[in-house]
Amino acid sequence: MTVMNTALPIFRLFLVLVLVVAPAALAQDKAPEATPTPPPTGKAPIIIIPGITGSELKSSVTDKTVWFTRGRNKDEDIRLPITADLKKNRDSLVPVDIIRGVSLIRFLPEVEIYNQLMVSLEERGGYREAKWDDPQPGDHQDTFYVFSYDWRIDNVETARKLVRDVEELKRKLGKPDLKFNIIAHSMGGLVARYAAMYGDAELRTGTIRPTWAGAKHLDKIFMLGTPNEGSVRALDALINGLSIINGINIPFVRDIDRFDVFTIQSIFQLLPHEGSLVAYDEELKPIELDIFDPQTWEEYDWVVWKDKKFEKNFSVAEQKTARPYFRAALKRAKDFQAAISRPGRENIPVTFYLLGADCKETPNAFILRQNNKKDRWITQFSPKSFKRNDGTKITSEEVKTLLLAVGDGVVTKRSLAGESTLKRGGEPIVPIAAEIFQCETHTRLVTNLQIQDRLFGYMWPVLAN
Repeated sequence: MTVMNTALPIFRLFLVLVLVVAPAALAQDKAPEATPTPPPTGKAPIIIIPGITGSELKSSVTDKTVWFTRGRNKDEDIRLPITADLKKNRDSLVPVDIIRGVSLIRFLPEVEIYNQLMVSLEERGGYREAKWDDPQPGDHQDTFYVFSYDWRIDNVETARKLVRDVEELKRKLGKPDLKFNIIAHSMGGLVARYAAMYGDAELRTGTIRPTWAGAKHLDKIFMLGTPNEGSVRALDALINGLSIINGINIPFVRDIDRFDVFTIQSIFQLLPHEGSLVAYDEELKPIELDIFDPQTWEEYDWVVWKDKKFEKNFSVAEQKTARPYFRAALKRAKDFQAAISRPGRENIPVTFYLLGADCKETPNAFILRQNNKKDRWITQFSPKSFKRNDGTKITSEEVKTLLLAVGDGVVTKRSLAGESTLKRGGEPIVPIAAEIFQCETHTRLVTNLQIQDRLFGYMWPVLAN
């Protein structure tokens, strides 16, 4: 179907232009010109960690790019195998690079992802990109490394790989005492937190305290739009799938359906943390739910096997392993969140910075209401009006007040800052040296020049050779 065939694709295309291209242009128009002051030399090396979906995935068998592509490849997909042994759920896809930019539609401008951050590091910060597998003399300073990873798997495994890669790089550089700064976007901040707190250690259950074994490799960690208390959008994705562009399904752009999402282990680890979930009944009264109890998912019709398309989308063998896989993924997610939320010791040897937004309407809660006519539950994430079973109408404004909070459009300010933990009298999620809030969208936090100015200012102290 071409763009001109129907009015609906034209309207969707208009939305892409308004929501994606126009904000980028406006941001460029309003951004102040950078002061051309030369950056210092001898700066600590940087590692850039992207968020979920932020790394390219390629088949090691066919050498074809599977993510990101505009369409769905018939021969290969992003779904992982599903068994109760999460570590064995692997396929032929491997990460090859960070996503530097995505050409959504061939006649539209490229939407920048991480490329502009790297350009700014080079042009404004005086850094140069270096390679993990081929470091050169002098690559221990004034350099940045991009850490691409398989964002579908368990974040613990990703964090452990990060630590091992850093150790190997330091060995190659001959700099055993070298420390790196990290710029982590979205879920990448959770990877960085675990790496700092536990190093290459496996996730353990029970009452444990962080060893900060990874701190010997790290100095400063900048978390941009990191969901430190999770996000209700993860639950939405597991129930309804994930659209890539601002929640809009666009014919030309590949989305991730709920069956894809179900196989992605890291999605479960982005669910709202214990004590931070916000939900309401149809009377708009708060309700308490244990989102990590499989029975909760059964009761409210969230489980994927209740979908009428379940059997069509999974093989007979996968249908048998879906339930044990689901229980294992939920438990792993709960244990992961507990591990990174443990209070640490005093004088923690890593400095954390929060960078985010507090001006965009951001999903923060949902409504659970029962459809008596169809004998099923409705989980409502969108701030639209609805009628109760008794016929009374709840307006969209009433719903909007409950379901949305300030943030960057994806991650709320309260999740980034760990506000729910503090309100319950708990310790901060991590000791924060500074919080920086700028009016910006989630995907453009890394490219906002004002945020970059603040980030560079905290990062530039010169290290001794």
